[in-house]
Amino acid sequence: MPHTLLLIDDNAIQAATRQTILKRAGYFVIAVLSPEHALRQFRNREYPTPIDMIITDHLMPDMNGAEFVRCLREFAPDIPVLVVSGMAEAEEEYRDLNVDFHLKPVLPDILLSSVLGLIESKTSTSI
Repeated sequence: MPHTLLLIDDNAIQAATRQTILKRAGYFVIAVLSPEHALRQFRNREYPTPIDMIITDHLMPDMNGAEFVRCLREFAPDIPVLVVSGMAEAEEEYRDLNVDFHLKPVLPDILLSSVLGLIESKTSTSI
């Protein structure tokens, strides 16, 4: 069974592009445009399969990526998270939140290697 990724980005075009790249690499990708919606569904286990990793944008309306991760860490402290942002200064907001941070644009090869690395690190720590 492929790994399941939760992809959060309020920009539908960016989300669809990343979703296509990840699906072609063999991942099952659930794309959500709202961080609040994603958080509620994740907390309530409403997804069809367990989430192995989360990829989130930083700058989104109502709740930015750092706020999302802080809320997420309250009940899922160990799930791997990759944050993608066009703002270098945003990286500071993720200090001590146990995430990988990449500046946009993230080339497909970099995205895929980061996802693979995070999933492998989760797998090796849970053995």
